[in-house]
Amino acid sequence: MTRQERYFDDFQVGDRFSSPQLEVTREMIIDFARAYDPQPFHLSDEGAEGSLFKTLAASGWHTAAMSMRLLVESEFNIAGGLIGQSIEELKWLYPVRPGDQLRNEMEVIETLDPKPNSRAAKLRFHVDVINQDGVVVQYWKGTISVPKRPG
Repeated sequence: MTRQERYFDDFQVGDRFSSPQLEVTREMIIDFARAYDPQPFHLSDEGAEGSLFKTLAASGWHTAAMSMRLLVESEFNIAGGLIGQSIEELKWLYPVRPGDQLRNEMEVIETLDPKPNSRAAKLRFHVDVINQDGVVVQYWKGTISVPKRPG
């Protein structure tokens, strides 16, 4: 099934979009941590024992990166791709563990067209990253540039 590319005028405040699920593996957590956040609690269960996590937990930055992947793969599907303007708020609410199934639920919270004759406008949206138990593990709010429909 082909996803429909969306332009600025396809969005309204309150529109909601979902992503597919992504299974988080032990290998994904450790590989990301080795490359970008090599703290003991992201590298092994033994390294996590004395931490607040107690067992292996994904880096918050890894969770953010996985959320971005899910956003790209979602029905949000911005024409020309996602071009970020800002992240206004980012909260890690609950640890992500091996075996978790993550998905995004997004909502458009504002449409901004400050220059009506420009080729693009802005969307503000928020994203809940939710695990298999329905727990919001990360919340973020941001603004992206979205092209206007040509012609």
